[in-house]
Order: sequence, then C-alpha cells, then structure tokens
Amino acid sequence: MRTIKRSNAIRKSTGEKIFNVCNTIFMFALCLVMLYPVYYVLVLSLNEGTDSMKGGIWFWPRAFTMFNYQYVLSNGLLQNSYMITIGRTVLGTVLGLAVNALAAYTLSERNIPFKKVMMTFVLIPMLFNGGQIPYFLQLRNLRLYNTFWVFVIPGLVNVWNIFVMKRFFQDIPDSLRESARIDGATHMQTLVKIILPLSLPMLASLGLFTAVGHWNDWFSGAFYVQTNDLMPVQTYLQKLLTANNISMVKTNNALNAEAAFRESQTARMTATSVKMAAVMVGTLPILCVYPFLQKYFVKGMLTGSVKG
Repeated sequence: MRTIKRSNAIRKSTGEKIFNVCNTIFMFALCLVMLYPVYYVLVLSLNEGTDSMKGGIWFWPRAFTMFNYQYVLSNGLLQNSYMITIGRTVLGTVLGLAVNALAAYTLSERNIPFKKVMMTFVLIPMLFNGGQIPYFLQLRNLRLYNTFWVFVIPGLVNVWNIFVMKRFFQDIPDSLRESARIDGATHMQTLVKIILPLSLPMLASLGLFTAVGHWNDWFSGAFYVQTNDLMPVQTYLQKLLTANNISMVKTNNALNAEAAFRESQTARMTATSVKMAAVMVGTLPILCVYPFLQKYFVKGMLTGSVKG
C-alpha cells in the first residue's frame, strides 16, 4: 500500500520547484516592502525627536522613549476625537449594514412590483451625483451640518453594497424562503433568522470595508463641522500632519503635559516625533480588527466566484 501511495503521488518537476521558491521569495520581499514603512513610523515614534533628526535610524529606536505617545494620548482634543470616530464607526457600520440589507432583500425578491423601476432609481446615484456644492446645501437644509449625524446618515445607503448583498441573497435557495413562509414567517423574520445568518461572510467583508471607510474619513470632519468637539481623529491627525510645528498639540495639551512630564523631556520632542506617534495611534486600532474578521473576509471576497 505504501508503494502504491508513493507512485500515485504527484511529483513536482524541477521547474515547478524553482518557481515555488522564487514565488515565495518574491511574496516575502513584497510583504517587507509594504510593512517596512509602517514599522519605520513605529520606530520613529518610539525614538526621541531630537535624536531622530540626526538620521541613521532604520530598524530599531536609538534613544527609546514612550513620551511621544504619552504626550499625544494626554491631549483632551485627541481623546474626544477618538470618541467621535468610534461612535461614527460603530453606528455607521451597524446602521449601514441594516439599511442596505433591507434594500437588498427587497430587490432580491423575484415577484415584487416595479422592480426594474426601483433598480433604475438605485443605480442612478451610483453613476451620477449633483456635485459638492449641492451636497453641502442639502446637508445644511436637512440640519445635518455641524452635527454628529453628518458622519452617519449621509453614508447609510451604499449602492455597491446593496448590489453585492442582492446578488448574495439571490444565490440562497428559494426553497428556504418558501419553507419559512409556509411556517408563517414574515419577510422580516425570514431576513433576520434565515438570510442574514447564511450571509455572515459577506456581511463581515462589507462591514469591514464600511468600518475602515468611516475610520479613515477625514474629509467630512474638515468641511462639514465647525467645532473641534465634533472633529474625528483622522481630521485631527490631518491638521497635525500639515502643521509645521507642535503648537497645535501644545495649545490643547500644554497644561496636562507640563504637569505630568519634565521640561527636559518636552525639549527633546519634535513635531516629527509627535506626528509619527499620532499616526500610529490613529492606525493601530483599525488594524487590530482584521485578525478577528480574516476567516469571514476571505470567504466574502470569493462571494459569487463559485456557484454550486
């Protein structure tokens, strides 16, 4: 039996072995190229600012310090920006998936009246828009301008997500819906108890994309709110990165910093070191979400590619 198994095993040729080795080396090098900039920012954020100005830092901090992170995290404005960003990300993702799922389930029904008309009205906003000025005026007329809900309500409907959900819902056998209706289930019960549990990979993928979009959005905070209390963390970081010095941080943080840390530590801090720490503070939280959704993310990316 061992002889038969060995003879039936697929043997790789020399060319295939060389290709696999080269492919592995290439993918490893590609990963390094993509990960090193993030690692370099991390190294600079953990090094004293005045020492970083000398150059020559590539792989590890030369003068290790956590003062940059302590200085940034003790900023009251940044703490408030974090709460705004977390709130809009959670609400925007959950409500967005709910609204899009309801629309997709309706459009996935085969016998609904005026289906083509509704599909046309859904498709038009995906291809055309009125422009930035009409959009701004509409937000002001709806009294969303300079409010927290300007980050949530305008982005609830995503036409692309609706079409992806609709396609996924249509691939679910109609017999499941029919059996639920025979048992007396309503459309809402069918959606919540049958359709959505079978669509977890797709929902996880779209939810991840939606959450990343909310977390990384700085444009809305820069143009649709006026008060610093409503500024998302990415808008705050964008303003910090475009500043030539750390006066923006010191203005909001000087009392806390001077009360908590020595003056000599503040003197060794530079605008670049604070910016690097702020970038890592704004980037790491959303990166930590990926490992928990990875198994669903891979399945969701293959949605519609293989049909049984």
